[in-house]
Amino acid sequence: MQGASREALKASLASFEDKVGSLPDGAGSGEVSDGLFAVAGLLDREPSLRRALSDPASSPGSRRQLVQNLLGSQLAPLPLQVLQDVVEQPWSSPVDLRDGVEKVAATAALRAAEGSGELDDVEDELFRFARLLEREPALRAALTDPGLPAERKSAILTDLLGGKAKETTVQLVDVSVNRRRGRSLEDLLEELSTLAAQRRERYVAHVRVALPLDATQTSRLQSSLARIYGREVQLQVDVDPTVVGGVQVRVGRGPDTEVLDGTVTRKLEAARRGLAR
Repeated sequence: MQGASREALKASLASFEDKVGSLPDGAGSGEVSDGLFAVAGLLDREPSLRRALSDPASSPGSRRQLVQNLLGSQLAPLPLQVLQDVVEQPWSSPVDLRDGVEKVAATAALRAAEGSGELDDVEDELFRFARLLEREPALRAALTDPGLPAERKSAILTDLLGGKAKETTVQLVDVSVNRRRGRSLEDLLEELSTLAAQRRERYVAHVRVALPLDATQTSRLQSSLARIYGREVQLQVDVDPTVVGGVQVRVGRGPDTEVLDGTVTRKLEAARRGLAR
């Protein structure tokens, strides 16, 4: 998202937080998540509806009333109000509106997990599922196969995660699998994992090491990163023998990514470049 849609998303998320802020932890958030995920699916299937709900020629009030007329009897009061606030915003395109509804739904799901004390587990499970896809190419191929019906993909996820992962994790993975729209499944899962960490105002540090870190090493690394970034940092550790030794830390996403690389491999590469000059 860029420009107006980015501001529209920010305003939509702020409105959601305002509405649930006075409620007990997590209260109503699961209801908002379920309702908005259903609406996002509807917008995906009905391009004419998403055009109508993002039409810049119509007033915010008329778009709000359209939501009331079409969905007022199908959504509970809280998700209905949150959705009305979303469609009042000036989205750059109908597709951005749909994506915005889905992002608010994901945020609501994570807030519900936070309220129930499960956010740490959800964040960790999302990360580990992404790593599982890297190790199991057959599973990844099945879940990204455009010819495999959504119901079959959901059944695979239920068999794989049912009773082993939190319900929020299963829901978010299912949405990521069945509504990729050409995007990398791993990227979608990483975004959700990062969003979960941001709910606690933490950064996510993706750590590559040759051998697992013990408790002391983990604590020292977290403390060091907290001093660097001025806030708590959540570690997601990936053991990779190709690292050889040392540690590589990647914080952030996209153009804002920072890499702190102290691996033996990196030092050897630097030495080779120096000799080649």
